[in-house]
Amino acid sequence: MTGGPVAAIAELFGTAAARDYLGEPVTVAAHMLQTGALAQAAGAPPALVAAALLHDIGHLPLPVRAKEHEERGAAWLATWFPAPVTEPVRLHVAAKRYLCAADPGYFARLSDASVHTLALQGGPLTREQAREFAALPYAADAVAVRRWDDQAKDPRAVTPDFCHFCGVLEGLLS
Repeated sequence: MTGGPVAAIAELFGTAAARDYLGEPVTVAAHMLQTGALAQAAGAPPALVAAALLHDIGHLPLPVRAKEHEERGAAWLATWFPAPVTEPVRLHVAAKRYLCAADPGYFARLSDASVHTLALQGGPLTREQAREFAALPYAADAVAVRRWDDQAKDPRAVTPDFCHFCGVLEGLLS
């Protein structure tokens, strides 16, 4: 890997910023690798594997101005990747809010850190907001990413390294 967008992403995975994850027992990098590996193990298509892998890239230092990490990440990734990658990234926080409204047991399964960020993100969607979210073109993909996201916080998990996903990412570049 010698330069280009995938190398830039790999470099971000290695930064000091990728070593902390808002009170979770894993690093941001480990969390994203676990999420990508879960998507791959589930047989998700390449774009959804990439979205799962990159969903929290907005927590890392990006040259994009946007208040929320999901908007930052999606905007930066849109430079190189198509909507089937960037839209689930952009919608993964809304998917958490949606699942809190649509799935009665979902909230109880959230980590303490995720419950805390849910409050900062606006809490569960209203019924009307949930209907609107569910009608979005990439809502189902964002929900899938969100469910893998919730499972990807195991400090003992063994995951492939970033380069395991390089071929997937290279194949999706616009």
